[in-house]
This record gives sequence, structure tokens and C-alpha cells, in this order.
Amino acid sequence: MSVAAPTACAVQHLTKVYPTGGASVTAVDDVSVAIAKGSFTAIMGPSGSGKSTLMHCMAGLDRPTRGDVLIGEHNLAFMPEKAVTKVRRDRIGFVFQAFNLLPTLTAEQNIVLPLELSGTRVDREHLASIVESLGLADRLGHRPSQLSGGQQQRVAVARALVTRPEVVFADEPTGALDRKTGTALLEYLQASARDRGQTIIMVTHDPHAASYADRALMLLDGRIVGDLDQPTPDELAGLVGSVAA
Repeated sequence: MSVAAPTACAVQHLTKVYPTGGASVTAVDDVSVAIAKGSFTAIMGPSGSGKSTLMHCMAGLDRPTRGDVLIGEHNLAFMPEKAVTKVRRDRIGFVFQAFNLLPTLTAEQNIVLPLELSGTRVDREHLASIVESLGLADRLGHRPSQLSGGQQQRVAVARALVTRPEVVFADEPTGALDRKTGTALLEYLQASARDRGQTIIMVTHDPHAASYADRALMLLDGRIVGDLDQPTPDELAGLVGSVAA
């Protein structure tokens, strides 16, 4: 009998409603899901399906209207904002499609910025391992304007991983990348889960990207309508097609 992996994060009966004038929009509708530690999960869905809202609530970037948001033993839904900020700083990493790099800082300075803001000493060996794995060792002294889009995205990934977060949230991380660079990034995220035990949660609309995950969740109208383990590109394309039909 196999033993279930411990849970890194979970939501229970999560609902997010946005008021819009006289009406309201339910972006996430009573979703419950648990994400295992050391797993790589893709969240898919068409535009407006609620996938980014779900991720933002799971990451503590947005407050749910109802329900629970669990990161380890912490329920972010009921914590004051200052405490939520501390959990995000200490336990969560973020990779956004917009790289959010500071233009006046070098690549290395952008990577270690979260450590400096928290007053944490930079582990040079850990930093070297990350930048070497991401192929950035010869770009650390460059500013963002001197880097390609793929290099900027890899700097953003290094910044998300340098704090050794338990959970990394990635919002369309390959959306602005060519196929070769995107594939290299997906392989690195895959290895971060498989070899380093980090939990990766990625929002994507791309079946190719989602096929690198251990699990794929499909959202439609704020609800989970598909949940695939070890998804293949063909399975994901079929699921996307059935949702779009």
C-alpha cells in the first residue's frame, strides 16, 4: 500500500467573487484541491476560466471571498496581511510572465534581491548552483536591457528559487519565450520538483508546457473539470479541445 505524499498547499471550498457594477463575477467557484509536496502541477483553462485567480489566491496574492487557503500549517484566508506577507516571503517563490526585473540592477543583484530585502545572507554555493543550471553564469553582471527575453526569464526563475521556497508559483512562464528556450525552462522546473523536492504550480494555456507536469488541472467557468496524472500532450490537447467545444 503506497503512502500519500504530504501536502504542500491546498484550497478548500475556495470561491472568489468580483463585483462589477450592479452584478458580480464568480471567477473561482467552490474549488477544493490539494497539491503534493515535491510535485509539478499545471493549471490550464481558456481565457476567463479562473486559472490565474485560483493561483493568485493559492499564493496569497489575492484574498478569497470564501474558503480556506493552506500553505503548510498556515491558513492564509484568515491571517492578517502582514502575516500573509511573511509567509509569501519565507515560503513562496513567484515567476511571472512579465519578468518584473529592476532595470538598474544587474542580473545577480536582481536574483539576490529577495534575500537582501529579508536580511538573509546569500549562500554563494547555492546561488552558483542555480545560475550554472540555468546557464546564467556569464550574464550575472548584465542589466536586464542587455539580456534576451529568455535570459531575463531565467533570471526571474533564479530569483524565485534562490530563497529555497517550499512552493513556486509560475504564471505563464513560457508565454514570451521561443520553443527551445521555453522547453529548457520547463525541464529546469521539472528537475526542481523531481530532484530538489520543490513544489511547482504553473498556470499555462499550452498543452506542450503542461505535459512537463506530473499533474494537470483543467478549469472552466471557475470549476475544475479535468484532473490528469502524468498527462501527455495528446491527452491535454484532447482535454483542451473538449473544453473549447
